[in-house]
Amino acid sequence: MASIKKRSDGKWRARYRDEAGKEHSRHFERKADGQRWLNEVTAATVTGQYVDPRAGDITVAAYAREWAASRPHNARTARRVASAIKNHVADTKLGARPIKKVSPSEAQAWATGRAKVLAPSTCAYTVYLVRSIFTAAVLDLKIPSNRNPFAKTSMPKSDHARIVPLTVDQVRTLAAHMPNYCRAMVIVQAGLGLRVGELLALRVHDVDFLRRAARVETQIPPNEREREDPKTPLSKRSLPLPAFVADALAAHIAEFPPLEDGSLFYNSGKRLWTTSHYGKVFIAAAGKAGMPKGTTSHDLRHHYASVLLHAGESVVAVAERLGHKNASLVLKVYGHLMPDSEERTRKALDSAWRAPADQVRTSGSSNAV
Repeated sequence: MASIKKRSDGKWRARYRDEAGKEHSRHFERKADGQRWLNEVTAATVTGQYVDPRAGDITVAAYAREWAASRPHNARTARRVASAIKNHVADTKLGARPIKKVSPSEAQAWATGRAKVLAPSTCAYTVYLVRSIFTAAVLDLKIPSNRNPFAKTSMPKSDHARIVPLTVDQVRTLAAHMPNYCRAMVIVQAGLGLRVGELLALRVHDVDFLRRAARVETQIPPNEREREDPKTPLSKRSLPLPAFVADALAAHIAEFPPLEDGSLFYNSGKRLWTTSHYGKVFIAAAGKAGMPKGTTSHDLRHHYASVLLHAGESVVAVAERLGHKNASLVLKVYGHLMPDSEERTRKALDSAWRAPADQVRTSGSSNAV
């Protein structure tokens, strides 16, 4: 909605309201100049080039922080977003650039630079995050809708190495090289498939020895010592408790009684582990045990998944045990570990075609498809 009127001082006041209902106005000596300005605004709106005049030169980093503060993130996600903005936006050249002046080539250069210093999954998350920020900037009229510099940013291709899971013997060897108050932690994570934060948060009342089950109710977030809800709603789950895990836990509890709050695992100072502290202890033990280079506690989750798949457990069940939303991630990460899938395919088809004709004939006699 736009209009132009003459003021008492003889000047012309041109005004309009944007899509958000904000009023913008300017004053001109001549009516024709005011009308030309309104025409330009209308053309910019129609062609997707309109930007809120009051947007100013807000930087990418400043807008990113505003965007993050407005999002309904839980505490864990908020920390991850804040960290990504600080380390990969604010601390780069992109962060200091006025958001409305960022070009597609700058966006691509930033993404390419991140790919050189970040793991593929972390890089993909960071680029997705910044793309979301710029999409919000379009909606907030900070940049033109037809000039989002991240609209066609491409990611360098990365070949993900296939996971080679640890064997049972390797897990046993690794546990033997851990400090005595950590050995059960290796067995528990390998036998329950827990995330490291879920492992560190495990309490004695989360384990039902009678019913042979364990509950995941909380987690210790990265570099914290306070429990919070797990990663996703599906991460809260009940897990079958194998006998070897129950035995390891029973022996651990006998030697290292739980803390007053029921915590099963704690360091030599009787404080809950942080993920970083436990990670250092784990990696040191893995090195002494001769584990493959780069082995971390997450490899025990891979071990758990591989054992279940090799035993013929369905990918849906494995996804539920791991606390994933769906089975697609299990297939993507562990599909190559499914036993003899090619041979099973051959046997299934050969069996069908060797059967009597009336058993393989489809219902109905029509050949129409």
